[in-house]
Amino acid sequence: MLQETARVVLLAVGTDGPKGDLVFGPDADCNVGPQDLRPLFELVRRTEGLKPSGHGFTTPVAEIETDHHGCLSPVQEETMTTPPTTSRLLGIGWCALVPFAVVALYLGLGTVAVSLIGEPIVATCVLGMLVVILVGSVRALRPQWLAHAPAPRPRVEVPRFGRTAVGCAVLAFLAGQSMALWIYATTGSTGFDASSQTRQAAGVLTTLLLAMVAAPAGEEALFRGLVYPLLRKRVGILASTLVTAVVFGLLHGNAVQFASTLPLAVLLSLIYEHTRVLWPCVLLHLGFNLAAALVPAQVLFPLANPVSAALLYLAFAGCAFGLYRRVAGLTAPGAVKASGGESAMQ
Repeated sequence: MLQETARVVLLAVGTDGPKGDLVFGPDADCNVGPQDLRPLFELVRRTEGLKPSGHGFTTPVAEIETDHHGCLSPVQEETMTTPPTTSRLLGIGWCALVPFAVVALYLGLGTVAVSLIGEPIVATCVLGMLVVILVGSVRALRPQWLAHAPAPRPRVEVPRFGRTAVGCAVLAFLAGQSMALWIYATTGSTGFDASSQTRQAAGVLTTLLLAMVAAPAGEEALFRGLVYPLLRKRVGILASTLVTAVVFGLLHGNAVQFASTLPLAVLLSLIYEHTRVLWPCVLLHLGFNLAAALVPAQVLFPLANPVSAALLYLAFAGCAFGLYRRVAGLTAPGAVKASGGESAMQ
């Protein structure tokens, strides 16, 4: 089977297809011609039942992702020629390697920062700003390193999506906080206590700087700006979202903060997939931290029980799945219109 995320319909081959067909050949801005794609068409024809028509196979049953020129990426070309089992193993290995390498580098830099500065919270703030600079430089100077298909939706559709995302963010906050409070009330958490004591020892101003500036900017640059795009170059939206969210939660170092941040991390990955920019993720992350600081725990205590926490988590999961369906719709045929009114397969 073709990849679950590969869902753009391959419509035609040739340079004189009808309007809306994807054209490969001299008129296409890529170096792929019909003869280069013959093995792909033969594979799809045998497995999916394509029917020959004119210059190639035009029945819309093969679904693959392409870039804005209709060209396959190197990873996609490799996938088409790799046995399914090998492709899955490569994807699993990639999902393990990328977070491990990025987090190991991050923790290494953090260790150096703490040894040089001495104060953990100040060192974390400095590390966050360093991550922003490094990742921002890569995204600005080498955007192709972190680019992946399909392209984002036109900006005109973002506000409507944004209202849904904000509603989902409220559910993410309530679900995360209720589950975290219940876990803490039930089992306690030495890791969370140690983290709280470290923040209190650093002082209010430094803690605010961390929670409202360094953490939202640095963590979003690291996870949504680096880890998620690297994962998406080889695996699909769902796998990239879940792996990024789990690693993001684990990096906080205790079960309380893992439960609290997991829904937020899922939501932020879907938002990034939709927009391909980091500032909405940073703003939502900042809002989440601000709400956690301002909303008294006493207000949320009525929700700190297994029934309420589970129901809120399920409600968020339903909302997140709806967002996922909308985001995954980017790969549907005709989801994006290119300039000039022609269909763009992205």
